[in-house]
Amino acid sequence: MRVLLIGSGGREHALAWALSASPLLTKLYAAPGNGGICALAECAPLDVADHPAVAAFCRDQAIDLVVVGPEVPLVAGLVDDLAAAGIRAFGPTRAAAQLEGSKAFTKSLCRDAGIPTADYAAFSEREPALAYLEGRPLPIVVKADGLAAGKGVTVALDHAEAIAAVNAVFAAPGGGSLVIEDFLEGEEASFFALSDGKTVIPLATAQDHKRAFDGDEGPNTGGMGAYSPAPVMTPALIEETMARIVRPTVDALAARGIPYRGVLYAGLMIGAGGPKLIEYNVRFGDPECQVLMMRLKDDLLTLMNATVDGELARTSIRWHDDPALTVVLAARGYPGGYATGSEIGGLERAAAVEGVEIFHAGTKRDGERVLASGGRVLNVTARGRTVAEAQARAYEAVGLIEWPDGFCRRDIGWRAVARERGTDA
Repeated sequence: MRVLLIGSGGREHALAWALSASPLLTKLYAAPGNGGICALAECAPLDVADHPAVAAFCRDQAIDLVVVGPEVPLVAGLVDDLAAAGIRAFGPTRAAAQLEGSKAFTKSLCRDAGIPTADYAAFSEREPALAYLEGRPLPIVVKADGLAAGKGVTVALDHAEAIAAVNAVFAAPGGGSLVIEDFLEGEEASFFALSDGKTVIPLATAQDHKRAFDGDEGPNTGGMGAYSPAPVMTPALIEETMARIVRPTVDALAARGIPYRGVLYAGLMIGAGGPKLIEYNVRFGDPECQVLMMRLKDDLLTLMNATVDGELARTSIRWHDDPALTVVLAARGYPGGYATGSEIGGLERAAAVEGVEIFHAGTKRDGERVLASGGRVLNVTARGRTVAEAQARAYEAVGLIEWPDGFCRRDIGWRAVARERGTDA
């Protein structure tokens, strides 16, 4: 098969790494790719927002499958436009991608289908939103309605912070709608499933670290690290999540004439009342994808074909038992302003650590040099017999990377390691 991978982040490097191992693959292209992806794929300078240009490339290169990594082209309807051109693609349609593209759409769907989630209200005007805040219990959560790269959420501890968050959403370019929802108590977990529109099968679990600094301090980011599996997600909780959240979502979409085909990522809060949905993403998480690909035993391209072709009912998925953990190296200043262009050294030595793979998230190549070109720059990922071993291997590799302009959290996996040691998490 000839495959085109859309995207340029760490998630896409992990997907390229897994796809390149498939016996079905004869040629892998990536658009636009990054400094790591281009070692595995032929990178094409395509403007992925130009859907006719993507379709023309697919025809010219006889592409058998397009794998859409990030959410923006999915919400923009790239899969729809490729389908209209007779080109197979892995990922949901524009209508199905509303699960991520509009938080108000998802909350309304949950309310109609009885899917457990936080109580909420949606607003398209500032004054009613500010009036709603009066008398609501604290903390309270304010979310921009559209895509926000994982950073459009404020957990307000007091009313002044909540008011500021509402004002910021309506003041932002393209802003103008938001969701305010009650704060959920518990432990967060990420749950992934594949859906072909009729059949839904679970993938695996993970836990992300959203805050920028150790101890879950600092601003929200796109994710500073992750590990898989998530110990909080027991087999019973996985089945409860499938029965009460994931399958009812796919069924509710199908009843609206919107078959969901692709990977579905449920962000969950595990509390005393069982799992509740925080939000959906319509693609693999980043950096959760990196740890999932490290643990996947079966062929990724075969699974994607089964998803696109409606054949998941005859499919099962196997995983390595060993946990995996990834540490994100980010540019100093991220998620605020940061500089690009600094050189990164020591990558070969770091990648030689046992059980380690290094996925590039924001890099470009300048001859033999690797330069930082984004906020989240590298994902140092490791497998081990325990989370503690995977953590030790990842941080050993981090220590061999020469990049003074970068930083990382030093406590990725702390909850799981504490559980392994029998101490309080």
